Amino acid sequence: MRSSALLLACALPLSAAAAEMRFTGQAMPLNGDNLLYEEQHVVTGKCTDGLFRPASHNVTYLRSNGEPFAEKTLSYEQSTLRPAMTFRQPGFNEVMEIRNRDDATLEIEWQTPEGDTENSTVEVTRKLVADAGFDNLVRNHWPEVTSGDRIEFNFLAPTRGKAYGFVLEPAKDDRINATHTVLIEPSSTILSFLVDPILLGYNDNGALTDYLGLTNIRKDKDSNYTAHIRYAVDTAPDCELTR
Repeated sequence: MRSSALLLACALPLSAAAAEMRFTGQAMPLNGDNLLYEEQHVVTGKCTDGLFRPASHNVTYLRSNGEPFAEKTLSYEQSTLRPAMTFRQPGFNEVMEIRNRDDATLEIEWQTPEGDTENSTVEVTRKLVADAGFDNLVRNHWPEVTSGDRIEFNFLAPTRGKAYGFVLEPAKDDRINATHTVLIEPSSTILSFLVDPILLGYNDNGALTDYLGLTNIRKDKDSNYTAHIRYAVDTAPDCELTR
């Protein structure tokens, strides 16, 4: 009995071992070479049967002089597509919080730069994606992404308290030098006139290399930065990101 227990204890870490991924992003203006800000990402999780499963995600935002000015924490406990999230930009007195209630509803609380607090609730559907969940959406559909298929999903707009239809599909753009480039844009023709598309770049391993589009970082009280963020992996988990 003791030998069996010992063998089981030794086997468990091999099938689900703790793992970590660290990567850094540098945000540059679309027309210019001055650094707007830097993102430092730490994703912790487990290598389960050779595949990385994220559990938590912390992002620190730094000015060009190295001073932190915003932070984000995410938890993938309920869903990798719909993480619970807290995002703070103290310089604008802004806090955005998304709570995932048993992956049935998302509760949103937004403390606006004007000092108001807005609350909303969104019902969860199978196609709903929130915040950094888009990155896991790409990895979850890696065979489709790399074969050129079109993926439809609903993306949460937390400041509006609702979700909108989007599509993810292969793209070509000279501004992104990546093995795989995909475009995220609204599925509605009307909404496409109001929302600019986002371009993403990935390497062969499924790691994000580029983000080009509107960011969540405020330029002022009325607008956010649009930037090209180039990512570099500092520490990779000892298992695959995609399969």
